[in-house]
Parts: sequence; C-alpha cells; structure tokens
Amino acid sequence: MKKCISLLYFMLATVVVAFAQSAGSSVVADGAKPVLVASDYEFTEGPAVDRQGNVYFTDQPNNRILKWTEGKGVTVFMENAGRSNGLYFDRKGNLLACADEKNELWSITPDKKVTVLIRDFEGKKLNGPNDLWIDPKGGIYFTDPFYKRPYWTRTTQEIETCNVYYLSPDGKKLTMVMDGFNRPNGIIGSPDGKTLYVSDIAGGKTYSFKIQPDGTLTDRKLFVEMGSDGMTLDSKGNLYLTGKGVTVFDKSGNKVDHIAIEEPWTANVCFAGKKGKTLFVTASKSVYTVQMKVKGAGL
Repeated sequence: MKKCISLLYFMLATVVVAFAQSAGSSVVADGAKPVLVASDYEFTEGPAVDRQGNVYFTDQPNNRILKWTEGKGVTVFMENAGRSNGLYFDRKGNLLACADEKNELWSITPDKKVTVLIRDFEGKKLNGPNDLWIDPKGGIYFTDPFYKRPYWTRTTQEIETCNVYYLSPDGKKLTMVMDGFNRPNGIIGSPDGKTLYVSDIAGGKTYSFKIQPDGTLTDRKLFVEMGSDGMTLDSKGNLYLTGKGVTVFDKSGNKVDHIAIEEPWTANVCFAGKKGKTLFVTASKSVYTVQMKVKGAGL
C-alpha cells in the first residue's frame, strides 16, 4: 500500500513539473533567451524608447548617449552628454536626460540642441537627478539620490534628503512631492497617469503612490521588498525591477518571473522594437535584448 501511495505521489509530481515546463514563462517568449547586442562599455544606463521603437541609452562614465535600432545595431547619438544617466522621451520627440555632470535636467532635440530645464531646487544644487518619468500631462517626475561622483568638486549635499520631484507640465514649477527615502532610484508610472512606482534602492524596497491631479503623491504603499536601479511596466501591469538580472512582479506584488543576465549588475530596462515586444536591458558593460510575449505599457 505504501509503495502504491509513493508511486502515486511521484506520478503527480512528474505531471506538475511537466505542466510547469510546458507552460513556460507568462511574459518571456517561448524559448527566448537574452541576446548580447553590444559590449565593451564602461557602465550602461537609462534606456528610453522613441516612437519608432529605437532605444537611446547612456554610457555614463564615457559621457555619451548611444542609439540602438532593431536589425541595425548600435550607433553613437551624442558625445559630451552631460554625464547623462536616466533618459525619457517627451511627446514632442525630445530626449530628456538626467544630466549628472552639473546635477541638471536636460531636454535634447533630435538635432542635439540642449535646453537646461532644471538647475537647482529653491536655490540649492540637486543631489544628482538619476531617473525620470513623464506623465500624460507632460509633467516630469524624477528621483534625486546622492552618489558622490569623481568629477564633482563638491563633497557634501546641499539638500540633506534624497527626494522625488515633480516639474509641472509648463516647466515653471518644481515641487518636492515625496521624501522619506534612503536613496530613491528607479521610477515609472502607469500609462493612465494614476500610479507611480519608486524604488528606494538603498532601503531595499519599492513603493507605489497614487498620483493626484496636481501632480502630488498620496497613499504610499510598500509594493515589494526589493530595491531597483531602474524599472519598467508591461501592458499587463507587471513591474520589472533590476539588479541581479530582471525580476518581474504582477500588480499584487507577486513574483512571476526572473530573467537571468550574465553580467554583475543589471541597471535598467525598457520595452522597444517595432512591435514593442523586445525587452532592452542595460547591464554593466553590455546591453541585451529579450523577446517577450507581452508589450511594453503604452506601446
């Protein structure tokens, strides 16, 4: 009798494993694995997708912005790029950049004309704009952690806390909309403009907030006990966090997948390509693509 029960348990376990293997990932395309696109960078960051599905990303230590085009590879878009970190495209096709060299926020036109949108907050130098997201109204949220850079002359913070800021759609008012972080980093909002996710990478946590009509944030909630360098959302509302590879969480904060990347650190991620189903990953000295079942949010 015991042998029969043991055999039954073994058969059930085999069926469960086989089903799990056949089901595969809910987000990654069947059989897809990370593909190395290019390497030999110093540290890649800030991927942002334009309307054609091209990705612009930064090689911050080498002070340049690069462009990836599906099927064509990587070219240099801009040198002397203000030590840009996070990037994001506005609705006019301008590339917004967290220009870390002088702690500024830039707008870069397609022909590389630079406009400085923000130089300080209430007369004090920002800690170092790191990552950003533009809401449906055109307002800009960005994180401002302090990472001491070797090219800075200053050694201390003029603003003691590391906060999240919001620049009004008309570009006239900069507001500190959330504090209480150790070091906020990755940031992304939902396409409907109702929810904002912010990662406190030093605190090892990611939070969600409700976005109010005036751009302020309320209803702070712990989304998951994991920090992140960068993040993105897919069309199903899954949140993608980075660090050791890419970890995917559903709307309730349940882990649904992990995409291993053969690099020491995965900095950031976005959806790209003509169909919006290519996950573009910036990882230390390299960049990768992964074919997905899902599209990026809003694509």
